[in-house]
Amino acid sequence: MRPPIQTLIEQSELRHIAVEGVIGAGKTTLTKMLAERLSGKIVLEKFEENPFLAKFYEDQDRYAFQTQIFFLLNRYKQQQELVQADLFHRFLITDYIFEKDKIFAYLNLEDDELKLYESVLTAIEHTIPTPDLVVYLQSSVSRLMNNIRQRGRDIERNMSEQYIRDLNEAYNYFFFRYKSAPLLIVNSSQIDFVHNDAEFEDLLYEIFRPGKAPVEYYNPASLQR
Repeated sequence: MRPPIQTLIEQSELRHIAVEGVIGAGKTTLTKMLAERLSGKIVLEKFEENPFLAKFYEDQDRYAFQTQIFFLLNRYKQQQELVQADLFHRFLITDYIFEKDKIFAYLNLEDDELKLYESVLTAIEHTIPTPDLVVYLQSSVSRLMNNIRQRGRDIERNMSEQYIRDLNEAYNYFFFRYKSAPLLIVNSSQIDFVHNDAEFEDLLYEIFRPGKAPVEYYNPASLQR
C-alpha cells in the first residue's frame, strides 16, 4: 500500500517543479492545478506579451527571429526573478523551462540567425535556476491538435498540423537527451487529469514518489487498477 500523497508532499525535498510539453499538451493547466493543490507560487510563460507571435504563425520565415529573441529575453527576465527568495510559498510551479527556448530556435531559425541567437544565449544561460523536477507531458499529434482546436485561441487558428508534428518530434528529441534536472516523462495521450480526480492524484503521486531514477517514465494507460 502506498503512503498518503499528503505525507509524501510534506516529506518531499522538491521545491521548484517545472511542467513542459508541446503546444496543447496541457502544461499550463497542470501547472495551475499543481499550484492550487500545493498552495504554491505559480509562474506562467507570458506568450501573449510577444508582439511578433501572431505574425509568426502567419509567416514563420519572416518573423521567426524576432519572435525567438523576444521570447528569449522575456524568459530570461522572468527566470531572474525566480532567484529571489519567496518566504510565503514552499513550492514554485512553472509551466516552462528556460532551456526549451532552444527547441524552437533550432526548429525555426536559419543558420545565420541561429548563430546570433546562440551568442546571446551563451551570455545569459549560466545564470538561470534549475528546477528540482521537470514533468514532460508527452502526447500524440492528434491529441495536441484536438486540444488546440477545443481551446480556440485566435492566435493559434492558423497553426498547421505539420508544425505541431515537427515540434512534437523536436520536443521528444530534446527531452530524451535532457540531463539538466530529474525528469518525469508522462504519456498524457490517454490521461485526463483535468476531469478525472483519480488520474490527477495518481500523477501527483508519481511526481512526489520518493526514490525515483534521474529519468522516469509514467504511462497511466498501462496501469491496472
